[in-house]
Amino acid sequence: MSRAANRGNTQARWLGTGLLGLFLLPTYLSLEASVGKATTIYAINGSAILLPCTFSSCYGFENLYFRWSYNNSETSRILLDGIVKNDKSDPKVRMKDDDRITLEGSTKEKTNNISILLSNLEFSDTGRYTCFVRNPKEKDLNSSATIFLQVVDKLEVVDNTVTLIILAVVGGVIGLLVCILLLKKLITFILKKTREKKKECLVSSSGNDNTENGLPGSKAEEKPPTKV
Repeated sequence: MSRAANRGNTQARWLGTGLLGLFLLPTYLSLEASVGKATTIYAINGSAILLPCTFSSCYGFENLYFRWSYNNSETSRILLDGIVKNDKSDPKVRMKDDDRITLEGSTKEKTNNISILLSNLEFSDTGRYTCFVRNPKEKDLNSSATIFLQVVDKLEVVDNTVTLIILAVVGGVIGLLVCILLLKKLITFILKKTREKKKECLVSSSGNDNTENGLPGSKAEEKPPTKV
């Protein structure tokens, strides 16, 4: 195969890769649902917990559909669904499966919040909660995010004693090293100044000896010539 043919094939591959990137780019910049960084949250039996969910879209949205669903190893059901007309209107609930659920969402300040509050928790509420959104403005593109809720009898207090001891030891060692470095610099500075003073004293003493011995540049008195 000639060099021209190889060059043509290489350019074709680059062009194909570029077109694929342009095709996939809008997908990465489009609709996305998020439940935050935490994938698991804990709550005490009988309390209330906020299940967070927000959505974003670089292309805007109209009549966006949202839904919360629950599932565990035994059951699966839709808890709530609704519509967000546009970015100037708050989410509206169409269906709610449980009276303990309250929609806490809002589109004010472009938060696009469709979080829900689940009250009077029971141990059976433990499971996966999925937030789903679909945007007709993006040809019904959809996105979802899941968070796991663990309902417990009480929250365990984490003992941080060992961690604090380790941090204290590490901090003490670092502080000691800093003090040693500073002390070393101070001693080096003092020794340098001492050597400079000794050098000045030696130079001064050498000049005085030359003067007394009548060496060139000295001020020794000349002896009168000897009479014959």
